Amino acid sequence: MKGYHGRPEATAEAIRNGWFRTGDLARRDKDGFYYIVDRAKDLIIRGGFNVYPREIEEVLVTHPAVSLAAVVGVPHERHGEEIKAFVILDRGAEARPDELIAWGREQMAAYKYPRIVEIVQSLPMTSTGKILKRELT
Repeated sequence: MKGYHGRPEATAEAIRNGWFRTGDLARRDKDGFYYIVDRAKDLIIRGGFNVYPREIEEVLVTHPAVSLAAVVGVPHERHGEEIKAFVILDRGAEARPDELIAWGREQMAAYKYPRIVEIVQSLPMTSTGKILKRELT
């Protein structure tokens, strides 16, 4: 890629030292294989700890009542950001936000579980089905 047409600032931000920075965050296992784990823009920094929303979402959807989850960072005075989850429940399932918070506390590290859970009927999505997290607060 040579750059973004007519957008030199975006090009300078995306291409550094000849490398295109996608914004993807990856990890490498002991065998040298790489795995995409999240997006840099989605990273939540809570009290100095890096929290990857995708990891929290993957845990939340293992709860028997949860159909879909989206996790975002919201401003917090002491921690910088707090973890908030928007959750869609399975049809006919019941769960209260406080129950999901308590369950998350049991399933995740102390700095990772969401302190705020909002149960919603739907999430804003693109035409291809990607959740529009920038519209969640």
